[in-house]
Amino acid sequence: MKKTLVTGAVLGALTMGFMGSAMAQEYTIGISNTVQGNGWREEMVCAMKAEALASGKVKSLNIAHRNTDAAGQIEDINNLIQAGVDAIVVNPSNPDGIKSAVKAATDKGIVVVAVDQGVNEESAYILSNNQEQYAYLGAKWLFEQIGGNGSVIYMRGAAGASADDDRDKGFKRALAEYPDVKVAQEVFTGWQQDQGKQQILDYIATGIPFSGVWTSGIDNVIVDAFVESDTPLVPIVGADNAGFVGQLNSVDGLVGAAVTNPGSVGGAGVALAIKLLEGEKPDQRVVLVDPELWENGTAEGKAKLKVAADPSLDPEWPVSIFIPGWTNYTKEQIIACKGPGE
Repeated sequence: MKKTLVTGAVLGALTMGFMGSAMAQEYTIGISNTVQGNGWREEMVCAMKAEALASGKVKSLNIAHRNTDAAGQIEDINNLIQAGVDAIVVNPSNPDGIKSAVKAATDKGIVVVAVDQGVNEESAYILSNNQEQYAYLGAKWLFEQIGGNGSVIYMRGAAGASADDDRDKGFKRALAEYPDVKVAQEVFTGWQQDQGKQQILDYIATGIPFSGVWTSGIDNVIVDAFVESDTPLVPIVGADNAGFVGQLNSVDGLVGAAVTNPGSVGGAGVALAIKLLEGEKPDQRVVLVDPELWENGTAEGKAKLKVAADPSLDPEWPVSIFIPGWTNYTKEQIIACKGPGE
């Protein structure tokens, strides 16, 4: 599977490379998402709605947004096929688990775009954050912060999710470069804030020392757990969630890094689906958005964190609410979280 690594600045240039065009129409787009109660996924869905509205080319969205597994997502995709949607933008629960449903959709001429995570079906397009690099950047920074020696808490996402599998590859690639760093505990948070907070509190209660924490985007509540339990802070890695970015700017004694992982990739996926419906095809089937790391231990990092901070956003929302070259909505539109006809 050929992949193209792009940053936000390059995305605009990439879109200029699309070939073909057709008269604009009003489309019906299906959305399939399998995680609720997670700020990142909520921002993703709001970005999808906002982009559909801002495009002026989407008549309506048919949204399947619930907590379910691959079997449930297959059911949702089949329902979207039966509803006669023109395109489906999906955050896959599993790269192989929904392959048959994706193929069933594309066999009927429905455009399928996977966002955030990949799907192992060649007829689908993928527009995703580079999850392996996300984990590698944060883990390498963390291991360097603890001097290449010590133990860390490894707080993963959801077991079986391809984004988690890719992040595990990145984390272990960094771990191989620092053989004296050990994993004190590995847990799956399910990308649920309450679960992650309780898991770190449980480990703190054991009294077993550790040197740092890597999180798969469940981050501000981890800092809260340290502060509320009066536990000395250790270096913490998280995502660019508004709450964590704010903490990196304000919590005394906190040394940490935020790795960008924009939920707005959902809006980018809708933009790609519209382009495909209009006959425009990208040069590559897979486009990966390359992450950046913002750390509060250097003047440059502090400056980036200060600019990025946005206390008006939900603490669980990534501050990267736009992807240049792809998304076209305003901040007001993504916060309103309203699609066409709402």
